[in-house]
Amino acid sequence: MLKLSRDILGALGMVSLGRIFRHIVSRLRCGEGGNVATIFALTLPIVVGGAGLGVETSYWYYSSLKLQAMADAAAYAGALEKVAGSDTAAITTAASQSAASNGLGAGTIVVNTPPVSGPNTAKKAVEVILNQNLDRMFTSIFTQTKVPEQARAVALITDASKACVLALNTSASQAALFSGSTSVKFNGCSVMSDSMANDAIKVQGSAGLQADCLITVGGMVLNNPVTTVCKSPMTQALPAADPFASLPAPTATNPCKNVNGGKTTQTLQAGTYCSGMNLNGNVALSSGTYVVQGNLKINAGAVITCAAPCTNGVTIFMSGSSTVSINGNATVTLSAPTSGTYSGVLFYGDRTGTAAQSTFNGTADSLLTGAIYFPRQQVNYLGNFSGLDGCTQVVADTIQWSGNSTINQDCSKHGGGDIPAAPSVAIVE
Repeated sequence: MLKLSRDILGALGMVSLGRIFRHIVSRLRCGEGGNVATIFALTLPIVVGGAGLGVETSYWYYSSLKLQAMADAAAYAGALEKVAGSDTAAITTAASQSAASNGLGAGTIVVNTPPVSGPNTAKKAVEVILNQNLDRMFTSIFTQTKVPEQARAVALITDASKACVLALNTSASQAALFSGSTSVKFNGCSVMSDSMANDAIKVQGSAGLQADCLITVGGMVLNNPVTTVCKSPMTQALPAADPFASLPAPTATNPCKNVNGGKTTQTLQAGTYCSGMNLNGNVALSSGTYVVQGNLKINAGAVITCAAPCTNGVTIFMSGSSTVSINGNATVTLSAPTSGTYSGVLFYGDRTGTAAQSTFNGTADSLLTGAIYFPRQQVNYLGNFSGLDGCTQVVADTIQWSGNSTINQDCSKHGGGDIPAAPSVAIVE
């Protein structure tokens, strides 16, 4: 028995499971049958545990790969939601739903945007961390503790271009239309349409168009050659987010203000104009925010300026479905604020309004500096003008352009920011 005991200890000290089996077989051949059962009983847990460890190691490895794939998919889903302009709660929901649909089960998820660690903490990115605990099978004869697993993924959003013109409608035909004899040049920026229509961007008539790129979620129809910096126009792109989606609507104030229609020269103060604004003659607008409840009409021959000292520009908010109509013989020189809540925004159409059209026209001496934002209306841009230093941005439900102008992307010194276009999403961590 002492010899057998030493043999058993020797067998237990062997690294290879194969040696254990060969040891047992050799004892069987030597006829030491009475002790074989004892040896087998003592070594069986080790043999089963060792075999189970191999099986479970493979299972754990497979589970870790699956968990990483879940994290990648969840981060990507969250990034797409961020591209759409959603807030952190919606981004978290999108990532969580992705992980759940891919089988996370009782596991946990943490979503951070931007990431809280790694090289992308200061970038536009979504970080997802998944945790789950795995049950043991064969190795449970050694311990009952669960096996913890964690996976982390970071999806980075890269804006391939910046837009001067962005049509937000997701299905409209000719959402961004350039027609007539227009000749427009966009310096350092692109034309972007979120529409899935086959002709989401259309160039027709004798229109001439130059831009960094033409980008659509759907397709485009170019009846005339266009000049682009990019190798070719981009179709089937990701939609661009509404850059002003989180901009609050101004609050109406009392008492109502009115335009004096009998005056040929007047200065108006910021506030709420409950009966709209019908402007003739020489009209100066004092700096501030104008809430217009009713239509704004600038008639032929009118000269509209910002009243001196124009300390911080004006923002004109069109309440409900109110529209703007500027006559082609009017001269309008207005700039958006360069600081504050409405920095960079010159005209702001109400999101609660119904479908309507606003028309921006004017003489070649007109200057509209800042963003023209009408998320529920069509904007008709007809004038042969832009803004100071070419700073004009048009973001609307749909856009029809037939004016001759040169538009520049950089509005930073006039209070405006970039409008991202053609975003891409990639898993980088």
